[in-house]
Amino acid sequence: GIEGEAVVLRAVDFGESDLIAHLLMPEVGRLTVIAKHARKSQKRFPGSLDLFNRLRVRVSRKRATGLGFLEQATLISAFLPLRGDPARYALASYLIELLDRVAPEDGTQADTRRIFDFAVAALETLVQVPVDLRMRLFLELRALDAIGLRPGLVRCVRCGREPGSGEMGFHVAEGGLVCGAHGADGRTGVLPVHLGTLRALEQSLAAEIHQLGRIQLSGEALVEA
Repeated sequence: GIEGEAVVLRAVDFGESDLIAHLLMPEVGRLTVIAKHARKSQKRFPGSLDLFNRLRVRVSRKRATGLGFLEQATLISAFLPLRGDPARYALASYLIELLDRVAPEDGTQADTRRIFDFAVAALETLVQVPVDLRMRLFLELRALDAIGLRPGLVRCVRCGREPGSGEMGFHVAEGGLVCGAHGADGRTGVLPVHLGTLRALEQSLAAEIHQLGRIQLSGEALVEA
């Protein structure tokens, strides 16, 4: 069995009285569980299987991988302010769905712990900070970093140099910055970008997550980013 914390990524009705839930756990990553009779009995999982909820759970599995059976779930945090604000709820739902699609099942513990910690920190941040397109962008970038897809924003992916000024771009296929001498010349797959935009994005990766609201992006830079 598995005991530990979990964040509810998804919960759907199954059969007459059961629920299928996707949990994100630091030990195993994304785990699909069935909660037997969860919709009939209010005593087994009272209010614990709602989206975003942070839980302490006990799960049993007949095999080392595959579907688990949720034996117990105790609520740690429901992130209630997210549920009363449409903008916060929408962005939290988007991030949770993103993690539900890309988080590994039975991944290495270093990876699954990093993704879980990001999910909790992102939900805590959305409770506190103003929600706008800038915050969505920064949290998307942090999500990519958490799942191991951090883009290269500092050095040219082809020559390794830090561009000081002049033409530069982001090469979509190569996942990083290219300087003027190595492709930032309008060719297909290269998005033009200014140095200030890149620095703001890199700052959003380096900052404490609860300080993201302090990072500024102009309208033009937001479009580029």
